[in-house]
Amino acid sequence: MRMPEYSKLPKEFQCAEVKAYYDILKTKSASLVLKRVFDVTVAIFMILFLLLPMAVIAIMIKFTSKGPVIYKQERVTTFNRKFRIWKFRTMRTDADAKGELLTVGEDSRITKIGGFLRKFRLDELPQIFHVLSGKMSIVGTRPEVPKFTTKYTNAMMATLLLPAGVTSLASIKFKDEAALLEKADDVDKAYIEVILPEKMKYNLEYIEKFSFKSDFRLIFKTVAEVFTS
Repeated sequence: MRMPEYSKLPKEFQCAEVKAYYDILKTKSASLVLKRVFDVTVAIFMILFLLLPMAVIAIMIKFTSKGPVIYKQERVTTFNRKFRIWKFRTMRTDADAKGELLTVGEDSRITKIGGFLRKFRLDELPQIFHVLSGKMSIVGTRPEVPKFTTKYTNAMMATLLLPAGVTSLASIKFKDEAALLEKADDVDKAYIEVILPEKMKYNLEYIEKFSFKSDFRLIFKTVAEVFTS
């Protein structure tokens, strides 16, 4: 991908805080192009290689709980654009009925097969199709729901200069987020006021130090975290 001219960015990005990170990325055109080439190559390979395993997962979900195989939810990606993220469904179909968007501790809404998929992050596999289309990248900032992006500070908006990621530095650091939220009286408030600002520190650090090599390091770190958790 290539960074557009600053003057063509959406109005919410036209501020000094975002400009500082934009200037950093603007100097890394080669890494951004390599990032996109890598994303497309890996996405095609993974779709071909994982087509059968994903079909098996889909069958297991269909035969162990009522509802669709794929869970779709509105999220935010590059330049504040909304899209419908795909995940293998890991919760009951009534999970969103009360408007609870965050998973907390041993959440009773999670199905038996869903717990296994979440542990090894297999529920994220359908997002490889988003990577191929350009809505997401292998590495980036995990896509938030609009409810939380409306709470972003000017600096936090800089995390939307690049596509949302399947994995991120923040998601590795906060792999036990659900357990942390379990202790909160007001889950949304705790997330917005405590966890989100901390995650954004890591997300902004990723933007600041972005390179094609750093993406590789995060991919290997993610794999290690999955198999040692």
